[in-house]
Order: sequence, then structure tokens, then C-alpha cells
Amino acid sequence: MKTSAVFSAVLSLLSLASRGSAHGHHHHHKHSDSGTSSASAPATFTPPQVFKNVNLVHIVSLEKNYVKESINVVIENIDKEAQSDYILPFTNEQLSRLGGLEVRDRKNAESGPFVVEPVEFESFGPNQYVRIGLPTPLAPGAQQTLGITYYLLDAYKPLPASIKQEEQQFLSYSFSAYCPSVYTTSKQKTEVKFASTNIPDYTKLPGSGDVKEFPQKQGSKLVYGPFDEKPAGALEPVQVRFEFNKPLIHISRLERDIEVSHWGGNVAFEERYDLEHRGANLSSLFNRVKWQQSQYYNPVTHALKEMKFPLRVGSADPYYTDVIGNVSTSRFRSNKREALLEIKPRYPLFGGWKYPFTIGWNSDAKNFLRNTATGGFVLNVPFLEGPKQPEGVEYEQVVVRLILPEGAENVKWTTAIPKSSISEAGVQIHKTYLDTMGRTALVIKGRNLVDDFRDRDLTVTYDYPMSAVLRKPLVVFSSSMAVFVSLWLLSLINLKFTTRK
Repeated sequence: MKTSAVFSAVLSLLSLASRGSAHGHHHHHKHSDSGTSSASAPATFTPPQVFKNVNLVHIVSLEKNYVKESINVVIENIDKEAQSDYILPFTNEQLSRLGGLEVRDRKNAESGPFVVEPVEFESFGPNQYVRIGLPTPLAPGAQQTLGITYYLLDAYKPLPASIKQEEQQFLSYSFSAYCPSVYTTSKQKTEVKFASTNIPDYTKLPGSGDVKEFPQKQGSKLVYGPFDEKPAGALEPVQVRFEFNKPLIHISRLERDIEVSHWGGNVAFEERYDLEHRGANLSSLFNRVKWQQSQYYNPVTHALKEMKFPLRVGSADPYYTDVIGNVSTSRFRSNKREALLEIKPRYPLFGGWKYPFTIGWNSDAKNFLRNTATGGFVLNVPFLEGPKQPEGVEYEQVVVRLILPEGAENVKWTTAIPKSSISEAGVQIHKTYLDTMGRTALVIKGRNLVDDFRDRDLTVTYDYPMSAVLRKPLVVFSSSMAVFVSLWLLSLINLKFTTRK
């Protein structure tokens, strides 16, 4: 079986590339160096031993409800020829939860993200590989410093899995103290960062040199290493258990509609959320009386009580609904410096509970839309907004639908979201009131995103010819005239009965 089945989320970017030219899409230079496609390989794939990791620092951040991993590594070409492909391994299970993979040159801040693409091969094994394309081939004996970052969603296990509503929540996470690599690593260490200093359990390893035992605990951080040279593929499984008395907010699906009106000078936003709390379940039924009593002294809790949505300055007319209808427990604060929507669910959310809801608002088009010198238009909006919570928010699926005016054409787009997290994109037709042909809609699907990507731009250019501008008022005018003429003709018909004398 081809591993492309495992890579389905990542490899779907191939279809994006092929359809992009058909729909007139193109990517800005932000992405020209970070394209994602499939790198072909033989039936079995063994990464060539052409690099060595001279020094590696692996940072595992468990400070939010998703895992952020950073690998800062000095690589050296140990082959006799220049090399441009650095291979990064992931397990099959990790790959399905992987998002936001970006690679940069840590000593050249001006350079953009590197090309990142999966390696496809026929055999089915425990590991899959990602190829990192170095912008310039690395000469024999030369070194380069890479900064690799990525996110893993749905990463924790509550331990215990069920707790009382007033109890503290603890999570566990398993990983390797040696950073997984297909190359020999001369020197390395792994730092694990937590949101709390309460880390009751963690795997202990024999130390080296002056350190008798790993990890060393430094406040809210554990340090495994430094370790001496380790061979390619070396692993050292460890587990940590830590306090995380905050909600684990998981958005299984976000549908974000952005509707542009040239005639109304307005951009309307609507976001539909399928939210789930993935923390520890309640060991007994929810006690509302006990909950209300505890709120007088506002204790720290793993329940989700409220969410805050920072919007662009100038946003107006917000609304908040769920499956029952309008929800009145919201507050909107808007002035010249900020626009903040604060919402409270109808009930506090505990582990395992779900809550679908919808929010929306309007904004002046001049905040996002401008003309080009050639008569076209440029629209610049955030790809992702959503709640800004201290505990973080993770998104499994995001569907952004940008609805342009009827007759908009030559649509091109670019985004600062990592291309490894864009799974599909295309232009569709969206029909609504008084449309003749339907509106042009750009639909972009992303997966495995986190709130670290809030406010990264989505830039869309399009043409809106005068014939399309005048189409709707002409349709409305002609329709109205047709109705008036029909009524006038009907009024001329004599429906009276005549009587014979």
C-alpha cells in the first residue's frame, strides 16, 4: 500500500498546485520558497547519510493545549558532493496530527521558509519522511543552522482521565529525550517547557559528566542532556505528567465566511465553530449549585467559562448564536484602539463536552480593500482570527470561504499560513439573493492549525469589470420595470361582467 494514504493531508497540496494555474491563482514570494509537493522515491527509502548534526537543541513546549516543537540544529555536509536535501522523520501517527511545519535559516532572518515536501515510497513502515530543500546546496564540509518548528495537535492524555469538577487537571505527554533524526548527532539536549512548576512525574535517565541524573529541573522547565554522540535513529522514550488546570480547546471544524460588498462598502464576517473540550471528564454529574458557589472566589478551573475575540478596529454589529438561538451572554467593546468581543457559553464546558456556536460582525471595506494601478482590487484579510486564550486554541479543520462580488474574475491569492497546512483551494460559484450568475467564491481549506497563526494575512487580487458592476443594478431595475409593466397591463384588463338588457 502506498504511503500516500498516510500522507493524504499533506500530499493533497499537489492538487492545489495543479488547480492553481487553472483558476488563475498564484503564491506570493512568501510561499515561492516554501512550496509543498511530493518527492518521488524508490519502493523502499533509506535516507542517505550525507549530513551530520553537529549541535542540536530540541525544545518541546507544553505551555499550551497543543505541543510546539522547535529544533535548532547546526548541520554539516559530510559527503564529497554538495547536498540540498535534509530529511526529517515522523511517525505515521504524528503525521496525521502535524501542522504548521516551517524551516528557516536561523542566521539569515531575511530568507523565507524553505521548501518542505513529503517523501513518497511504496513500503509501509512506522516512519515517514519530510524533505527540506536547502535554498543553496551545501558544499562538502560546510555548515548551516536550521530552525525547524511544527505543532502537534490532540497530543495529551488526561491522567487521571476523570476528575471532580473542583479538582486539578493533570496531563501526560510521551516523546523521545533524543531528538528523532536520520543522521548521527554529535551533541544534543532536549528542553521541555511547562505552564506550571507542578510536574509530579517524569522519566529519569542516567546523567553524564558532572550531572548524575537527567532531567535537570529548572523552575517550569526540564532539561534532558546534553547527550554525547548518538547514532541515526536513536530514541529514548520518556513521559512527563504535569498540572494543566486550563481548558483544552479543540475546534474540530471552523467555517469562516468573508463576504465583500462593493456597493455597500462592507465586509461581513461569519464564523461557525464546532468546539470540544478535550480535557479530563467529570467523574460525577455536574453540580450547578456547587459551581455557582465557587464562582464567588473565582478559583482556577479547567472548565471553559468565556472566550475573547479581538477583532480589527472599526468592527461593528456583532452577533453570537448557538443551536438554540441568540445568546445574550456577550459583551462588545469598541473604540479607536480596539474592538473586543467577549462571549460566555450558556454553561461552563468540562472535558468531553461539545459546544457548536456562531459569531459574526461587519467592518468597513476600506479597512481591507484597495484599488490597484491597473484598475483591479486587492483584499487583505486575516486567514484566521478566532478566540485569543492564554491556554491556546487548536483547529483540526478550517474552511475559509471568501465571497467576492458577482462577476469578479482573474482571482489570485497568497497567504502567510504555512503551505504544509493548506490542503485544498479553488474557485466556486456562490448564489444568493438577486444574483444572475452567482458570486465568485474562493474556498481554501486548512488543517492542523493553532492560534499562533492568528492574523496571518490572506491576500486576494481580482478584477471587477464595469459590466459586472452595473449588472446587478440593471437586473434590479429591469426586474422592477417588468413588475410595474405587468401590473399596468393587468390593470387594463376589464374584469367586469356586463348584463344584457
